[in-house]
Amino acid sequence: MAAEPKPIRLTDAERFDWLRLIRSDNVGPRTFQSLIKSCGGAKGALRALPELARRGGARSIRVASVEEIEKELEAARRIGARFVALGEAEYPPLLSQIDSAPPIIALRGSPDILRRPCVAIVGSRNASAIGLSFAERLTRGVAAAGYAIASGLARGVDQRAHLASLKTGAIAVLAGGLAKPYPPEAAPLMEKIAAEGAVISEMPIEWEPRGRDFPRRNRLVSGLALGVVVVEAARGSGSLITARFAAEQGRAVFAVPGSPLDPRAEGANDLIRNGATICTKPEDVIDELAPMREGRRAPAMRERSSEPSWSEFESPNARRAPNSVSSGDDGTPPKLEAGGEGDGARSRIVALLGPAPTPIDDLARAAQASIRDVRIVLLELDLAGRLEYSGGDRVALIDAAR
Repeated sequence: MAAEPKPIRLTDAERFDWLRLIRSDNVGPRTFQSLIKSCGGAKGALRALPELARRGGARSIRVASVEEIEKELEAARRIGARFVALGEAEYPPLLSQIDSAPPIIALRGSPDILRRPCVAIVGSRNASAIGLSFAERLTRGVAAAGYAIASGLARGVDQRAHLASLKTGAIAVLAGGLAKPYPPEAAPLMEKIAAEGAVISEMPIEWEPRGRDFPRRNRLVSGLALGVVVVEAARGSGSLITARFAAEQGRAVFAVPGSPLDPRAEGANDLIRNGATICTKPEDVIDELAPMREGRRAPAMRERSSEPSWSEFESPNARRAPNSVSSGDDGTPPKLEAGGEGDGARSRIVALLGPAPTPIDDLARAAQASIRDVRIVLLELDLAGRLEYSGGDRVALIDAAR
């Protein structure tokens, strides 16, 4: 078995640059990783951003200012939050393994909670009385077995799971910034979780959550956990998005069966019909996850033939993938192997892209270009807001920006 990578530790200056980079326009987790590798670090990437975006067809790109990040750091200090970077020892280990792992998370509370084995418990905002009662009993039983409990601070099942795990290890994942909990009336509960557990977010500290931020949050809820339990969920519920992410991330998915006469149970019942494990007691979760917890079976980070389009709820560049582009750390944008902007490789690659997702390997073969050159061009288009990634390392050009 390969050795665990040695944790990194960012300096204050490096953390500042990481925050500037991830807060800049059109830079999501995937693009962040590509820029770091392409430009030798965040400082070089910040210098290269305008030129890379221009080469992709953008007139300009907003780079987060020094003043903006200083203001965010001050807001974090006021509420007792700190920033933890991907690769640092305090970063949640399971979360670091997912596609689109946030380069930086804001944290209030204990980082030790984030390193414990975790189960996510989610469900309906307008849950039934019996659903809330079961969520509490399930939470207490699973927590008694040593698991931290993650959820999204939403009304209903989420908040009941948080309340039931306050003394044993509660983790709240916010859709907005740590200074803007949603719903607002959950602020006192969030304070209790921060005092005894952990509250995290990938968003700027004072970010007001929007509709598309909630599905984005859900991938982190599932990413923290070995398994996700859906207690009640109507068809179309956000809890089903969490379950979908869990399946894509190789996590165990559990669903609590409900009455076929209750619309709040339809989504959970559908999950069971489609292969989720039935959960009627805490032992159903504890026994199923025991091999993962003991290291006898790791979460399966399998290849996926289909994935949700990230353009549904965040910038279209927000997925992470390997690349082989490299450059100096002086802010010089990486150049195509053929040299110069006027060579035919760039125009061939762009011409071959369209609204239908195309595998990157197929694109390289059709353009008679190296994977390195293809990734440089894709990075440029990505920063210009012209690219969309989907499953299997496939890309499409966004028609509206062509």
